[in-house]
Amino acid sequence: MFDDITSGLRALMPELRGRLIANASLADITWFRVGGPAQVLFTPADEADLAYFLKRKPRDLPVFVIGLGSNLLVRDGGVAGVVIRLGRGFGEIKVEEGGRLRAGTAVPDVKVARAAAEAGISGLAFYRGIPGSIGGALRMNAGAHARETKDCLVGARAVDPEGNVHVLTLADMGFTYRHSAIPETWIFTEATYQGAPGDPAEILKEMDEVAEYREKNQPIKERTGGSTFKNPPGYSAWKLVDEAGCRGLRVGGAKVSEMHCNFLINDRQASGEDVERLGETVRARVQAKSGVTLSWEIIRVGNPRPGSSVGAVLAILDNTVDQAQS
Repeated sequence: MFDDITSGLRALMPELRGRLIANASLADITWFRVGGPAQVLFTPADEADLAYFLKRKPRDLPVFVIGLGSNLLVRDGGVAGVVIRLGRGFGEIKVEEGGRLRAGTAVPDVKVARAAAEAGISGLAFYRGIPGSIGGALRMNAGAHARETKDCLVGARAVDPEGNVHVLTLADMGFTYRHSAIPETWIFTEATYQGAPGDPAEILKEMDEVAEYREKNQPIKERTGGSTFKNPPGYSAWKLVDEAGCRGLRVGGAKVSEMHCNFLINDRQASGEDVERLGETVRARVQAKSGVTLSWEIIRVGNPRPGSSVGAVLAILDNTVDQAQS
């Protein structure tokens, strides 16, 4: 458990409208269902409230933002500082003329796909296959089924660590594969998309095909974090994992999915340490087998639990990968 600093923060921010919760469980709101608490969980009322908080917070107070928690692994010692989770104030979708759509960054990707389909806007159906929120889609140029966020985004809004609001163009985003050039300390608040005219029935049919593919090929009913590793240039991560003999590999309560081996699953009350050690073991085996270094697509955050050996174990595994690469 962390020290409760919420009263001190309230004193610094008398006009704050959002909610501050001390020692809030993150396992309850992340898809892996593992990990320790946030020292403070802050849910801002809206963009202005978020900017106010960032302007008033102590400069040395760490801040980390999460969305739906679909691609997030929280370590067992929890996250010191403030974890910001955008809620209802960032959950609106607006359909505009000319095939444009605006969405708050707390909106799940699937809801944007559905709203676009109902409005007869094509080009966003691929979001049906991405289990996250719009904020995460902007951060990592999320994509599926041969399309990416960069293919339909017009612009976005974000708040920097000093509380300044920025209006960003597509060019500003600097999108590459699973990456945005916007500083990680900036928090996205809204996205604007441009689609093309389409038939709602056809778009919904395309979405159903995407959903059917996911259900047949991915362990979407398990406690997982989505795709674990990025595809290295010229390779498919899942094939590398499979060829290294890792399909079904287990560490504690965590296992490599046998349905799709680029997914790690929590099927036996795993700890955050179990999941991370499993992922690093897979990386080391892939490196030894193929010479290819896999990079995590899942975001890992927080500290190991007190007294845990995970730090030393992960250092050994990382060193194994580094030595094999050199």
